[in-house]
Amino acid sequence: MNPESAQSDPYNGLTTAEATLPSSAYWETAEFERDMEAIWYRNWVMVCREADLAQPLAYRVFTLGSQQVLVLHDDRGELRAFHNTCRHRGSQLCRETEGRLKARLLTCPYHAWSYSLRGDLVRVPSKSLPAGFDKADYPLYSVALSVWRGFVFINLADDPVGTPATTFDRDSADLSNWPLENLVTGHVLTKVMDCNWKIFWENFNECLHCPGVHKHLSALVPIYGRGLMARHDDPEWALHADNDEPQFSGGLRQGAETWSEDGTALAHRFTGLSDQERAAGQNYAMNLPSMFIVGHVDYVRTVRLVPLGPERTELTSEWLFLPEALAEATKDIDNIVAFGRTVLEEDAAICEVNQRGLRARPHRAGVLMPEEYDLHRFHDWVRDAHRRAAT
Repeated sequence: MNPESAQSDPYNGLTTAEATLPSSAYWETAEFERDMEAIWYRNWVMVCREADLAQPLAYRVFTLGSQQVLVLHDDRGELRAFHNTCRHRGSQLCRETEGRLKARLLTCPYHAWSYSLRGDLVRVPSKSLPAGFDKADYPLYSVALSVWRGFVFINLADDPVGTPATTFDRDSADLSNWPLENLVTGHVLTKVMDCNWKIFWENFNECLHCPGVHKHLSALVPIYGRGLMARHDDPEWALHADNDEPQFSGGLRQGAETWSEDGTALAHRFTGLSDQERAAGQNYAMNLPSMFIVGHVDYVRTVRLVPLGPERTELTSEWLFLPEALAEATKDIDNIVAFGRTVLEEDAAICEVNQRGLRARPHRAGVLMPEEYDLHRFHDWVRDAHRRAAT
């Protein structure tokens, strides 16, 4: 390939050496707090599936950094979110992490101020009220809530920007052909990783680690075995531009249909997918900072992150299936779940290895290789969030 034509080729890779974020961004307490204020408290964050709150009066308490948010299914069938805080003296309202309310009121366990499920203060048990006191002035602190295709998101910002639907990554797959709203949970994996939340996203955004870390995944997705995510990650992609073998074009190995131990898909598959979506084998949609979704021909997998501290992150993954598939195919479900769990366990382990090396005193920052172009984009996203928060 001659140098002149290379300049016009749609090569994905970085062409100059770019620095990573400072190493302190992954372990320093002050940097973690900056992330929470600039990113996690200002963006849409996925908290659960709508099905998790299907019953009237069902609730969940979601902890994000120093904030506790109460998400509930009210007595009129609506989902609502509030800070888990009484307006009297700031007591916690709900002490359990999830459950069903015993009445159509939220009553503070400390001094028994009571609120409707729409957040209005309706009862104060004091023998008398101060002059000028108006219950209408003391509703619960509301939190923005939005449901996107069966997923519940909250946003702690005073004036949230966009919606979950508009804040997916620009390169995300269009998952409109998957019946996300109607799927049911077949398996849940929850794991606490000893790493900063950004470490996980960096690992997600490159496949240089795949040949050494993900042996089985690299066999299933041959282009990953080359340390690449897509055809145009290869600086010499044009040499194989007409070769549709999966090691060059992406997609699953010949004969494989889905992510599972043997590549075999369930009998119950999604009927509305395009030929391109079926051929891809995996279709990713990412909504920073909290989640991504992968659509396969027979199931959907979600991964949700919650930062617990500078060097601790909770990961929750759910495998979602058609109801009829979950009812009939226990062994086949196990075949799928086992593969995905292995990949996530490998990712978690190597993210922890990455984290443990970052405190070396001379290590101020790393450097990105050409294949890590999406890391550079992620780092710019983080930097931009901090700049916006500072203005």
